[in-house]
Amino acid sequence: MYTASFEYQRASSVSEAIAMLKANPDAKLLAGGHSLIPAMKLRAAQPPALIDISRIPGLSAISVSGDAVKIGALATHNAVATSKEIQAHCGLLAETASHIGDQQVRNRGTIGGSLAHADPAADYPTAIMALEATITVQGSAGVREIAAKDFFNGLFTTSLKADEIITGITVPAYGKGTGGAYQKHAHPASGYAVVGVAALVMVSGGNITAARLAVGGVTVNPVRASAAEAALVGKAATAENFAAAAALVAQAISNPLSDHYASSEYRTHLAGVLAKRALTTAASRA
Repeated sequence: MYTASFEYQRASSVSEAIAMLKANPDAKLLAGGHSLIPAMKLRAAQPPALIDISRIPGLSAISVSGDAVKIGALATHNAVATSKEIQAHCGLLAETASHIGDQQVRNRGTIGGSLAHADPAADYPTAIMALEATITVQGSAGVREIAAKDFFNGLFTTSLKADEIITGITVPAYGKGTGGAYQKHAHPASGYAVVGVAALVMVSGGNITAARLAVGGVTVNPVRASAAEAALVGKAATAENFAAAAALVAQAISNPLSDHYASSEYRTHLAGVLAKRALTTAASRA
């Protein structure tokens, strides 16, 4: 299938891309293009212009600064999955990236593009919710930081303004005593998450001092399973306690998605199953 006609523009800097967006608010940004181009071929999206930001220098760097891992918005899924810095300081995010699509998709798709697209079946949103990441955006009004919990506003909708661009993502670095894990049931055709669960568990002296659990794919935006998190604090890292916490995951889910492949009931049940696995694996890595 062919896309509708569009104008192609290439930005050489963030400021130039912002100016292009301000001049044409209906234009779309092109980074990896793995979500946008298929939508355009299906005529589900017909932007009058594409602004190519894929060659803007400095937006793909990955670094560790103090207790934070900083990731440029143009870092590819493969770069996130294979980064030694991310593997050492935030293994949950590297593991999540390794589950995205296939190798060709991971070589071209970008973390910033995935977050901006806000697909309910995407993997990164769930992980950054559990990690309590911060998303840096830049627009004509300047730079602002958006907490992950405030970034997603609905189906394919974020708090990005029309002339804003994601420039980076910051996630807290963690080390000994903390473990993370991402569990996913992938759709057999697309590889997207029917359900994805991200867990972060902090253990000291055999007891859980804190836990974070996020569920994606079940609702239009990922959600934190706060009741399950609270149930684990102060408890021993045992299979029984993880099972009890996983049983509380359904409390965080309202208006679950449903389709011909997975009903809302199935998704909700699967969220609990994957939560137990993710918590168990995360604790074993702590």
